[in-house]
Amino acid sequence: MKITLVKKILADGSPCGKCGDVLNKLESNDQMKHIDEVLVADERDAQSPGMLIAAEHKVNRAPFFVVEEDGKEAKIYTVYFKFVKEVLDQKTSEKEELKEIMNDNPDLDFI
Repeated sequence: MKITLVKKILADGSPCGKCGDVLNKLESNDQMKHIDEVLVADERDAQSPGMLIAAEHKVNRAPFFVVEEDGKEAKIYTVYFKFVKEVLDQKTSEKEELKEIMNDNPDLDFI
């Protein structure tokens, strides 16, 4: 299995805040050892490796993970906690997952 993390640099040259949060979680939880490659999607360069892989997989948010296994189609994860649970097979809390989903989708609302 190959796991690629794609993080973003914004058009003004600053790092993506959410990408920094996810990187901190990966490092503090000793999960970076599972990441084989980190690519940068630089909004100032449409040909940057991260922008190319985002276009290839039709992903429009960062950070995201590309999980490749021999003989299978690549899986894309845009939610850190879902990636941790399904790929790294580690426990996450439902509250953390819902919080991340709500933060990523401000158009959603609880009923």
